[in-house]
Amino acid sequence: MSLKDQLLADIKTAMKAGEKNRLGVLRMIHAAIKQREIDDRTTLDDGAVLGILEKMVKQRRESEKLFREGNRADLADKEATEIAIIGDYLPAPLSSEEIGRIVDAAIAETGAESIRDMGKVMGKIKATAQGRADMGAVGALVKVKLGND
Repeated sequence: MSLKDQLLADIKTAMKAGEKNRLGVLRMIHAAIKQREIDDRTTLDDGAVLGILEKMVKQRRESEKLFREGNRADLADKEATEIAIIGDYLPAPLSSEEIGRIVDAAIAETGAESIRDMGKVMGKIKATAQGRADMGAVGALVKVKLGND
C-alpha cells in the first residue's frame, strides 16, 4: 500500500473515530500532496511524498523551537503533536553508526576525494537515506570526511 493510500485510509478511520486533531493534520498532509501534484501535473510516488513529509516536519520543528523560545508552550505543544502524527508516515530513523557506514560507502562508490565531489556523494546518500536521516547533518558529516581526506 502506498503512502497516499495509507493516508486516505487513516483519514477515513480518524473521521469515524472522531479524532479531530489527527484528522486535521492528516487532511493538511493530503492537501500538501494534492497541491504538489497539481502544481507539477504529475502523480507523486512514495519518494516524493516522503520529501513533502520531511519538509513538513522540518517546518514544524523550527516553529516549535521558536514558540518555546517565545514562551508559547501551547503553540509549541501543538507543533510537537503535528510532528508526531506526520512522523507516523516516515520510515524509522537511521542510527549515527548506520549513517556513518552509508556515508563511507557513498564516498567509496563515487571515488570522492575532495569537497568538490560532495554533490555526487550526497546524491548517492539521498537515494538510501531519504526520510530516515537529517540530510543537513549528513551533509555536515560528508564535509568533515571529505575535508580530512
